[in-house]
Amino acid sequence: MTLTPAIQETRARLEQKLERARHARVLQSKGRVVQLIGLVIESEGPLASVGEVCQINATRNQGATLAEVVGFRGHHLLLMPLGEIHGIHPGCEVIALGAPLQVPVGASLKGRIIDSLGQPLDNKGPILTDQLASLNMPPPHPLQRQRIGKVFQTGIKAIDTFTPCGRGQRMGIFAGSGVGKSTLLGMIARQAEADVNVIALIGERGREVREFLEKDLGDEGLKKSVIVVATSNQPALTRLKGAFLAMAIAEYYRNNSANVLLMMDSVTRFAMAQREIGLAIGEPPTTRGYTPSVFSLLPQLLERAGMGETGSITGLFTVLVEADDMNDPIGDAVRSILDGHIVLSRDLAALNHYPAIEVLESVSRLTRDLLNPEQLRAMSQAREVLAVYRKNQDLINLGAYPAGSSPVIDLAIRLHGPLMEFLRQPVETGFSTTQSWAGITQAISAAPPGPIPPSKSK
Repeated sequence: MTLTPAIQETRARLEQKLERARHARVLQSKGRVVQLIGLVIESEGPLASVGEVCQINATRNQGATLAEVVGFRGHHLLLMPLGEIHGIHPGCEVIALGAPLQVPVGASLKGRIIDSLGQPLDNKGPILTDQLASLNMPPPHPLQRQRIGKVFQTGIKAIDTFTPCGRGQRMGIFAGSGVGKSTLLGMIARQAEADVNVIALIGERGREVREFLEKDLGDEGLKKSVIVVATSNQPALTRLKGAFLAMAIAEYYRNNSANVLLMMDSVTRFAMAQREIGLAIGEPPTTRGYTPSVFSLLPQLLERAGMGETGSITGLFTVLVEADDMNDPIGDAVRSILDGHIVLSRDLAALNHYPAIEVLESVSRLTRDLLNPEQLRAMSQAREVLAVYRKNQDLINLGAYPAGSSPVIDLAIRLHGPLMEFLRQPVETGFSTTQSWAGITQAISAAPPGPIPPSKSK
């Protein structure tokens, strides 16, 4: 028997309603607040599991706050709020909602600015989608990931040539404060070849959010972006959920065969939020006060990016290093998980060299898979020239090096200026990979073919 389209549509709607009815909670499990210390709410009941969301009803101000179960103490639940805790008092009703936090996802998110719970912040009306996604999803199966073999064009000359990034690769951007991370992210968001950008601003200052949107990202970048905002004044759990929400949105687009660029600023503030939660519920502090859960949670988030069966998530995660120490605990942990890192130098920024990418300290673990032999030879030659110049920089600057003493150093002096000029790039300008490789080839055109011989200078 052949069903008409109208009957098929009616049947599909009935199946959706039956599915909702199967998962509907007939009975409510309730408890009451017995204690609140800091940001940890302790309640007697309800019956709920870790990760489940509860609603706390404050009778005095007729308000409700969402909170998530993060642990237990005896027979009591430990909850962390997803909103303001003002007005919560002993005896507040706690209702288990029966499921972890779920947020709306869909194509209608493109061009929108939302908070950590998926609520719009841009005064453009509600998010029109009927799809909900859980924030805590497992990473793709390691044997079902496609291998990375196609270059992802960022539009930044220094990255596309010295630390090439592939579609589905995860790169870290390591820098101290005020060195140009947000500006670099905005440049990449406007110029990269992605189908959609998902940008998570985690723990940022409220002032910086609008500045990033209008100055660094611009209208052109916003049109193909989804912005998730969790500012520094929001509860730690809210900042944590913002990162997972951005990843869930990126996964939605990847599952629909899109080439996604996920940018998160910053992983360090994500780790600080988890440290705050861990210390509040009694976890022991370890290195620099970070709790063990921080180092187990980082791979759970970062491993979800990468290649899928059809689409890809190319991840750029900024790491705010403390006191410009590239080996701080979070930097070390993130570097061991990701597929490469880009280092921004405060010294270069002080010389008005932007983007302030220190190419000699930046590494892509897929360089040999992404570059052809000619490109690899040009990049290696440029790296060697810059390394030789840095090694002998003090002698050169003091005038203590006599010209002609070493052909290697003479070559480095001759090519240093053109290479540094090549590495500079105006904020509003993007370059294709073809233009970038033509530029680096021109910069080293005075060098003889083949590798540079090792320097004998001391």
